[in-house]
Amino acid sequence: VYKGQEVRTLVPAQIVRIYSASKRVYVRTAGDCFEVRERLYTLEEQLKDWGFVRISNSEIVNMGQIEKLDMSYTGTIRMYMKNGDETYVSRRYVKKIKEELV
Repeated sequence: VYKGQEVRTLVPAQIVRIYSASKRVYVRTAGDCFEVRERLYTLEEQLKDWGFVRISNSEIVNMGQIEKLDMSYTGTIRMYMKNGDETYVSRRYVKKIKEELV
């Protein structure tokens, strides 16, 4: 991962979520945000055995970093992460998330 010109190595357990925004891919940890030069689908494939799951077209999360879920009446799920981030599961991925949680 990259922070400016600095390059760091992260252990998958440190990662809370990975998302794309403005044609870039970002990695969030408990205390920082980094940029990564891999595509989201590549990271999803590399991290699937580490408990990461896709929750939308633009985001994957570490299932071990989920604090709680809020099921709304609109069919989406709001995820509260242990680092304080909030994110949403798109309706397209709700069934997959429910299967992963069981």
